[in-house]
Amino acid sequence: MMKLNDFKPLICFLLGAFAAAACILSYLSMQQPGGIEGLRVWGFGAEVTEQTVDYEGLGRVLKDAAMNDSTVILTTLNEAWAEPNSILDLFLESFHIGEQTEQLLKNLVIVAMDPKAFDRCRTKHPHCYYLNIKGMNFAAEKRFMTRDYLEMMWRRLDFLRTVLELRHNFLFTDMDIMWFRSPFQHFSGNSNFMIASDSFNGNSSDLHNYPNNGFVYVKSCEQTIEFYKYWYLARKLYPGDHEQTVLNKMKKDSNFFTKFQLEIKFLDTAYFGGFCQPSKNLNKVCTMHANCCVGMANKLYDLRILLEDWKNYTAQPAEEKEQGGFTWRVPIKCKH
Repeated sequence: MMKLNDFKPLICFLLGAFAAAACILSYLSMQQPGGIEGLRVWGFGAEVTEQTVDYEGLGRVLKDAAMNDSTVILTTLNEAWAEPNSILDLFLESFHIGEQTEQLLKNLVIVAMDPKAFDRCRTKHPHCYYLNIKGMNFAAEKRFMTRDYLEMMWRRLDFLRTVLELRHNFLFTDMDIMWFRSPFQHFSGNSNFMIASDSFNGNSSDLHNYPNNGFVYVKSCEQTIEFYKYWYLARKLYPGDHEQTVLNKMKKDSNFFTKFQLEIKFLDTAYFGGFCQPSKNLNKVCTMHANCCVGMANKLYDLRILLEDWKNYTAQPAEEKEQGGFTWRVPIKCKH
């Protein structure tokens, strides 16, 4: 019969293993941006999520919408933003009134976060996908930095990683971004990760620019897939932060992107502006984002004025437009 003493080596080993694991997790939780590298070294993979991705169905939708280089334009929609005369309608209108942007609608996939948003999408657009997330209800308006808002942002990030794994490049755009010109000519060929800025200091390579993850162009490759896995996992190191803030913290380690063999480029607000830092030249602007703005009512008010300003600009003779001098009246309700 086995005696207690026979189990002592095993017990000591197990206690030692548990203690070591506790020390590792405690160490990682205290780390700053370098903590992500710690996760890589110790072999912590991306956690399993409860969002149900129909890979076959998603792959089919992406293929139908993809450009020749497998690039798709992606955005997300919930019931609150899908209501008639709400954000969805303004977003689609901007494509119709922009300069040669209407043709890009065939490359747009709208990812619905709830059943009603999916139903509304199918009445307005040919390429819709329902992202079913078990136990979560994203139908109502999600106020900035609330628990549901944070969860929705992180689940969106994890979904984008799936798109990369399906070997599609993507240009993700928040739906409160109005499209006035095609942005693709402004994406440099040597970078696999390009992101908009809340404020841009003039240097696209400067990590001191503040990123805005509402508009990001990413090429599918092993480096970007790995990066998105660990970016999602980083929520455990920075509880209570949204993915944009976590990215801003991670990039403070100047070697962070080098570790992933990834170059980040920040997009110029002269072309990709927003209410934080508006584009000043309507002859250059591609997109305008209702960022630095809390509350759907405020966004709707200013976005409607934004579209009116664009229509007034495009109605002018070519020579008058070339002379410049046109300015936005916004932000008004969205002043920060």
